[in-house]
Amino acid sequence: MAERRSATRSLATGVLRAVFLLLILGGVLVAGSTWYNGRQAARQAYDRVLLGAASDIAESIRILDGRPFVDLPVSAFELLAQAPDDRIYYSVRDPNGELITGLENTTVAAFEASHRIDPVFHDAQLQEEAARFVQVTRRFAERDFSGEVIVTVGQTLRARKSMALNLMIDALVPVALAGIALLVIAYFVIRSAVRPLEALSADLLKRDPYDLTPMPTDGLPRELQVMLDAMNRFMQRLERQLDAMRNLISDTAHQLRTPVAAIRVQAETIVEQEDEVARERTLARLLTRTRSLGGLLDQLLSRALVIHRTDSAPRRPLDLREVALDIVENRDHELLAPEAEVRLIIGEEPVMVMADEFSLGQAAKNLFVNALKHGVPPVAIGTEMSNGEAALWVQDAGPGPKPEVSSRLGQRFERSDRSREDSTGLGLSIVDAVASAFGGRVEMETKQDGFRVSLLLPSVSDRGEGRK
Repeated sequence: MAERRSATRSLATGVLRAVFLLLILGGVLVAGSTWYNGRQAARQAYDRVLLGAASDIAESIRILDGRPFVDLPVSAFELLAQAPDDRIYYSVRDPNGELITGLENTTVAAFEASHRIDPVFHDAQLQEEAARFVQVTRRFAERDFSGEVIVTVGQTLRARKSMALNLMIDALVPVALAGIALLVIAYFVIRSAVRPLEALSADLLKRDPYDLTPMPTDGLPRELQVMLDAMNRFMQRLERQLDAMRNLISDTAHQLRTPVAAIRVQAETIVEQEDEVARERTLARLLTRTRSLGGLLDQLLSRALVIHRTDSAPRRPLDLREVALDIVENRDHELLAPEAEVRLIIGEEPVMVMADEFSLGQAAKNLFVNALKHGVPPVAIGTEMSNGEAALWVQDAGPGPKPEVSSRLGQRFERSDRSREDSTGLGLSIVDAVASAFGGRVEMETKQDGFRVSLLLPSVSDRGEGRK
């Protein structure tokens, strides 16, 4: 159930959830920052109120008959009245700590033991409630009185907390409204962004199962174009594989019909023949036909395997000299043409390409076998660098096919006028498929000393980097 729930989760829902979590986190950070800054602002504001009230009271102190006298100013209480819900405290004490006027509070009195001229703020309890106090000292040096009079004013923290809370709410309200607007905008933006995906899904559902034509990418966002390009490349590889499979089935059905029928007729003839000489002759033709059929099957399977591997097998740096050398050292040509002279022409410098070793080996082998079967010895196989391309070539001493025939060579089951009865016409088709798969081409040319067929591929350095 959990896997099913995860599989059906909406992309838009996931993005909106992420945006919502980000907004919540941002709101928490804004609330914390605003609360802290609001407390600091409230403390500074109400500390000025306390200091103003204490300073007004200190300025109102007079010396009468050698004793301090306080005429409490109205302005001091008007300042303190700015926080009507708070309890207040005030006291005026002489140099001996005796209360001149005000309220008794032992906690505050204990703090007043240290006399300072500069205003001093401190926190303490006022009637079991947190409060803020300020102490202002006024010094007198007169003939009948000398010393310091200490004025202490305090108030609880209700107004400060209310001010900090209001500041935080005032900051969070526009943030919340902006967050809601952002969520709404994000929803419509996401819906607009995923609409092309829905259209593509609908297009794919309507398609025929065998329709592998590329998906159109015009007018789509760049991110979707990247995804569709990858999908189109995959469908192209899949189409090539399906084409290879269809061609294999079609070619096999088409090409096997005649030789199988001929083998059946010849086998029936052998059964009915009584003449021993005629039977031996028919057996020889039957053997030739079965060998030709075996070669055809090998070529068909080889072509299908090469086309499959060019799309699926990993490519690595290969030296064409080693490919040519392996073909000569395997000595398979001694079975095909025992008396034919074979030459190997390779240089000392590597001729590197990026390819699949098996596919490239099959292409080179087909070039070589094609020259042995249809050319004139001696047959040479070699490698070289030609105009920035890596070339693996096979050359025989014959004139080669006519131009109108050579232009068709490379197509399936295309034979030249020099082809023998057992030729399948698939050899150069395999070479052409390998060349196309690895970004190369097949080139045929008639030289003064013979006919050459070259497999040209993009060259790379020894480290596998493309040579420009």
